[in-house]
Amino acid sequence: MSATHEVLNQAPPLVGFSTADEPALLEALRRHGGGWGEREVRELGARAGSAEVQDWARMAEEHPPVLHTHDRYGHRVDEVEYHPAYHQLMGVAVESGQHAAAWSESRPGAHLVRAAKFYAFAQAEPGHGCPISMTYAAVPALRAEPELAAGYEPLLAARTYDFGLRPPLGKRGLIAGMSMTEKQGGSDVRANTTRAVPDGASRYVLTGHKWFTSAPMSDVFLTLAQTEEGLTCFLVPRVLPDGSRNPLRLMRLKNKLGNRSNASAEIEYESAVAWRVGEPGRGVRTIVEMVNVTRLDCVIGSAAGMRAGLRQALHHAEHRRAFGADLVDQPLMRNVLADLAVESEAATTLAMRLAAALDGAEAGDEGAAALRRLGLAVSKYWVCKRGATHAAEALECLGGNGYVEESGMPRLYREAPLLSIWEGSGNVAALDVLRALGRDNGALEAFLAEVDAAAGADARLDAAVDRLRGLLPQLADPERAQLLARRLAEQMTLVLQGSLLVRYSHPAVADAFCASRLDGDWGHAFGTLPPGTDTGPILERARPKDAR
Repeated sequence: MSATHEVLNQAPPLVGFSTADEPALLEALRRHGGGWGEREVRELGARAGSAEVQDWARMAEEHPPVLHTHDRYGHRVDEVEYHPAYHQLMGVAVESGQHAAAWSESRPGAHLVRAAKFYAFAQAEPGHGCPISMTYAAVPALRAEPELAAGYEPLLAARTYDFGLRPPLGKRGLIAGMSMTEKQGGSDVRANTTRAVPDGASRYVLTGHKWFTSAPMSDVFLTLAQTEEGLTCFLVPRVLPDGSRNPLRLMRLKNKLGNRSNASAEIEYESAVAWRVGEPGRGVRTIVEMVNVTRLDCVIGSAAGMRAGLRQALHHAEHRRAFGADLVDQPLMRNVLADLAVESEAATTLAMRLAAALDGAEAGDEGAAALRRLGLAVSKYWVCKRGATHAAEALECLGGNGYVEESGMPRLYREAPLLSIWEGSGNVAALDVLRALGRDNGALEAFLAEVDAAAGADARLDAAVDRLRGLLPQLADPERAQLLARRLAEQMTLVLQGSLLVRYSHPAVADAFCASRLDGDWGHAFGTLPPGTDTGPILERARPKDAR
């Protein structure tokens, strides 16, 4: 081969690493009572970074699901065909307990360990995480109907991926979906027009059109429909107990920006059979717990995406030379990478703290439950919104190499906005912060108690908390409160992240965060950390060690 074809100055393939090889993740796991799961998290992280799983991820997106409405003879089948790689990813996720298994785990820290696993494996391929997350979130909502929960919960928690259309209670394991939004309402689910007519004590018949139903081949769905009493929650199986198909018509699959390995469909209920979950007319209250749990996974997924992008950027910079020096040794690039690393660690640390709060809430800790409620609302707004900005900067670190599909960065970039949209986009999340503050005085008290645990440790953090407290009285005016809702959610997230980093992270990370995000010594783009920032420990802490 001639010299013109010699490959020089290119980074080697990023493979054979562990997505769990991250101090911020492992320290949080030990700190909050999940140390018993560290070995499993590490094993899953190593698998996520393997060549095999990376190949599954590539194939699952390159070969998106295909809808078959009818078979060759004209019979209605309403099935979605996935690439085998998608099923491989789902199998690992279920077997490792990333779905609903935590609800059946008696050890303290079960939800934290599950969160760490979800974080580690989502870095390989995020699309399959949607049905995994919905299965996880279905359990607390389903518990509003104890008789249904008794039959379905053990199968939702089972560590067996049993794909195929069969009566759900006869399968070895189940996957759950959620079907709420309609084209006329979107996030305003109270505008839904799907109707439910009684067909027995708790059995109903549903008729209506749903605008977004992800993972339409799930075994069961939680959905909302109007009854005489008002909006009510229902459980809808794909296959009825007698083995016949429930008439859930898959009208088309959405042609989405990202999340392409996972099918999202418009569906019609043509007198579909369903079972009521919770009290008639209290559907929003019943299903809101499912929404809150999936919001936790939105935060975890955004943090996972940041970590995946940071790893790629660091790997490229460590192996690429420009202008006579390695990129990673050049001051401006070090500033960009350190800034990305600070954002990533702040997101990861917060996500794991919220998962630990869920453990506390399940154990009966009212303070933990209140912190989780308000902490999730503010984090859903800010952390998920930062994901897309972070992905764009990480991609840019690779230059043109990051813009081509083979790098994996376009997949990461396309995926990032989804988590800011799913379960309520920016305004919905910001308004939810106002609702949480208005309905539960204990939520603000628990939030401030968590933030104040670092009081006196950093003057910049203290000043930011004082500014936040000064903002709160303005919420008494409802119109002004709406105008301030986004700023409030952002500020609350930043002081919560700052408190956690000051208490638990490396001093260089905490100092950079407080100087930039809280004290304002920062520009409007990544790579504008103040001169004098100690980037060395930040980058060493973030470096993908196994890949070097």
